Amino acid sequence: MTAVSDLEVEYSEEEGKLYYFKYVVEDEEEEGKATEEFLAVATTRPETIFGDTAVCVNPEDERYGHLIGKRVLVPMSDIGDGKARSIPIIADEYVDMEFGTGALKITPGHDPNDYELGKKYDLEIMNVMNKDATMNEKCGEPYVGLDRFEAREKLWSDMEEAGLVIKAEPHMQRVPRSQRGGEIIEPLVSKQWFVKTEGMGAKALAAVKDGDITIVPSRFEKVWYGWLTDIRDWCISRQLWWGHRIPVWYVDESEEEYIVARNAEEAKEKAIEAGHSADIVLRQEDDVLDTWFSSGLWPFATVGWPQDEGKDASTDLSRFYPGTCLETGYDILFFWVARMVMLGIELTDVSPFKVIYLHGLVRAADGTKMSKTKGNVVDPLDTVSEYGADSLRYSLVTGVTPGQDIPLNMDKIAANKAFANKLWNCCKFVTGNALKDIDEEELKSLGVSGPIGKEEFDTLALPERYIISKCHELVESVTEDIEKYQLGAAGSKIYEFLWDQYADWYIEISKTRLYEGFGGGGEEAKTARRVLVYILDT
Repeated sequence: MTAVSDLEVEYSEEEGKLYYFKYVVEDEEEEGKATEEFLAVATTRPETIFGDTAVCVNPEDERYGHLIGKRVLVPMSDIGDGKARSIPIIADEYVDMEFGTGALKITPGHDPNDYELGKKYDLEIMNVMNKDATMNEKCGEPYVGLDRFEAREKLWSDMEEAGLVIKAEPHMQRVPRSQRGGEIIEPLVSKQWFVKTEGMGAKALAAVKDGDITIVPSRFEKVWYGWLTDIRDWCISRQLWWGHRIPVWYVDESEEEYIVARNAEEAKEKAIEAGHSADIVLRQEDDVLDTWFSSGLWPFATVGWPQDEGKDASTDLSRFYPGTCLETGYDILFFWVARMVMLGIELTDVSPFKVIYLHGLVRAADGTKMSKTKGNVVDPLDTVSEYGADSLRYSLVTGVTPGQDIPLNMDKIAANKAFANKLWNCCKFVTGNALKDIDEEELKSLGVSGPIGKEEFDTLALPERYIISKCHELVESVTEDIEKYQLGAAGSKIYEFLWDQYADWYIEISKTRLYEGFGGGGEEAKTARRVLVYILDT
């Protein structure tokens, strides 16, 4: 069992049951004893009844006004002498009068919304499950050790025998499942380490609002603002076997006295400074840091922070932090990107990068999510084997619009394989034909060190001037696209120029300059070689 982030939980609409049962009103004269009156309550998780600490109704609900302030008996909660544990009936506008019976069981230890109500009304928080989702001793002997779903069935059966069941009916519900493993997530109150995020979140929010960081595409700024404005404290502890152990050392067997330090030696020094003896025994926290906390340190921790902080400009930290552009998928904008920005500004006073470029997710050709059950998963290794790595890479780069998903179309990959082949043939023609048998001096002179100047340009024939002009226009347009992170548009322009203008048009014209049989040779051939190499190199 481990704690998980809310962001790692996915909700699915699934058919379950809505269980209606009786919460019997307690006799005001004799504690723990039942009366004939009861309150009908509905729940989707009967096993959590053991953890109920109140029943809540809407103060405007006339059906239950006379019961507010009274107490009801928790089903199957024998506390001895034929008595049951009792809990209060409270009133709050949070309760939806139209859902179920309009009476809501409150289980602060196993429901996040109930937890908030529990804090509001100072209700007891009871945890009735072990960390492996089996029932603990607070549920009573018949249920201890049962899996939560086994306990549900047994409890409902026992309640039916006791005459407490009203009915159970089919009900569509939002079921929380682990994003990674698909298991049903069980809300559970437990002791965890948290980081206050209000201050860090405000700094990350301001970084984008003030223009220190630019998000591409800009529509994700709204999502960024919404998440960081409503941010909660961050649970950073995980109960896993791998990861960075939380840098906390407990004093002896205490769970309350602890020391935060960089390492065990520093922890011991701090403990002695605090008045403990030199033979103090310290025990490091077993929990590890949330993966996204550890990876949030990546931009600066990997280049020498904190040991090189404040040193001269020759250190990796000074040279490589902050970065310029972070390129990543929009689906981890909160998981990772926001955490890097929060931690980066908090710990270094500098935003970790200037631009956040968000690409889309690779999907099946029809735009649906790839899934093994659907049978539409594309194995990149198979694609590379059939079409080549270059065609797959080029398809992904040129097929993307910032923030938009990428349908992986095999026809397009096949077309880009032909494009890669066309580029290879162009290179082969230039190196194997146009440059064949030329002397070393001319070969060196063909090296491209800068753009062709006006003086040389004016001496060229019309076809050469045309193709060079088109090349210069392409460079200007593609540079502008790249600077605006329009990589798809830039790739498409290169594709069209190389195929239509260079390969199918100018290379064919150059043959009339290169070969004496077509009327070429001499200075014309030299000019053609110069232009062929210039375009290809540019």
